[in-house]
Amino acid sequence: MVNRMDLVRYREERSKFYQNQLNFWPDLYGEEYALYDVHLFEQDEIKHFRLATERIGHLFYKTADLIRHVPDETLLEMGYPKETVTFLRLKPIQKESAIARLDLVYTGASIKCLEINADTPTFIKELFQIGPRLCDHFHLVSPDRWMERRLKNTINQVIWQSAQSIGKRKPYIVFTSHQDHIEDYFTSLYLQELADFPSQFVPLHKLKIIKGEGLFDEEGRKIDILYRQTFPIENLILDQDIVGNDIGVWLLDLVRTGKLAVINPPSAFLLQNKAVQAVIWNLHIEGNSFYTDEEHEWIEAYFLPSYLEPDQLATAGKKFVKKPVFGREGNTVEIYGPNGTKIMEDAGKDYTNYPSLYQEFVELPVREFQSLKGRQQGHYIIGSFLLNGRAGALGIRIGNAITDNLSYFLPVGIGH
Repeated sequence: MVNRMDLVRYREERSKFYQNQLNFWPDLYGEEYALYDVHLFEQDEIKHFRLATERIGHLFYKTADLIRHVPDETLLEMGYPKETVTFLRLKPIQKESAIARLDLVYTGASIKCLEINADTPTFIKELFQIGPRLCDHFHLVSPDRWMERRLKNTINQVIWQSAQSIGKRKPYIVFTSHQDHIEDYFTSLYLQELADFPSQFVPLHKLKIIKGEGLFDEEGRKIDILYRQTFPIENLILDQDIVGNDIGVWLLDLVRTGKLAVINPPSAFLLQNKAVQAVIWNLHIEGNSFYTDEEHEWIEAYFLPSYLEPDQLATAGKKFVKKPVFGREGNTVEIYGPNGTKIMEDAGKDYTNYPSLYQEFVELPVREFQSLKGRQQGHYIIGSFLLNGRAGALGIRIGNAITDNLSYFLPVGIGH
């Protein structure tokens, strides 16, 4: 969108804008992260994204209620850690996830869902606050101008429901993250600012747990609600203290016994597993009556063929993606050609211990954009938030063919 400008001017104008954004991280890992640019969509396209987001969210939420009641053995086969099985069956609030993000591919002809980030989605402050501000800066209309209010309402609603679930009228609420991770830290502070309930921020390393009794802050005060927006459950269960106690598992047990509520809720972790997409697709291709005729149409329109084995895609001569059922930022993702030969992979290999989802490949659209490195071309996906089942803010990650943690943030505006 931004007219071509030389690098000196781009650097100066970008610096001037972002230095005024309090508690934000325009650069990450020593590289540019937030672009000084806006991608324009037509109003009808924005409406289509919102509609698709809510339909896809409805399908995920409906399927979660089915999966919650399958035998333990099925959950383990899908890749859920055994420590989480009883935790997964909890549904303390009305919706499966308070704040979730869908990763969508828009080709102009269709919208396809790559995955849902239901448990600890990132990209929140960028889309709900920074994107609209950059649109205002460029005198553009932001599709997300009022979405921060919806986010605020969602946060307060989920806190209230969580308090009710554990029988607390005046709960002690703590927001937490790794304090030395700037993105997680500032995201947590942003969410805390939107909450109307009294709360504290306590870094993860200062939380203390007593098995079977409770979670406590550094002053020994018992915590009722833990808002851990950026701390994934699959990492939490690996947590041990200095003497080897499984404190992450202890925390899940506190949730299971009603001594602590966590946000996002346990049901969000149920949906974080990419194997859920294989369940949805397989129920669809067999024409299962679990979904209505209209819901089957939505699956056909928005979902990609997805399986827990590569055979169906390889036999059909389809190019496909292999990704761990629990994985983030493109880590451990591999792309295979129609003959089953690996043609691309992410350098990260942190999630090889999980089962894989095999999903039909869809080509990411390409766009030229301005950056501190000059004009570049990048592949992009659309991040579309789901707030208590309703569409939220939109934005773009642009970079490599496999979207990773070095991708750029590109805000979205409405074209004329």
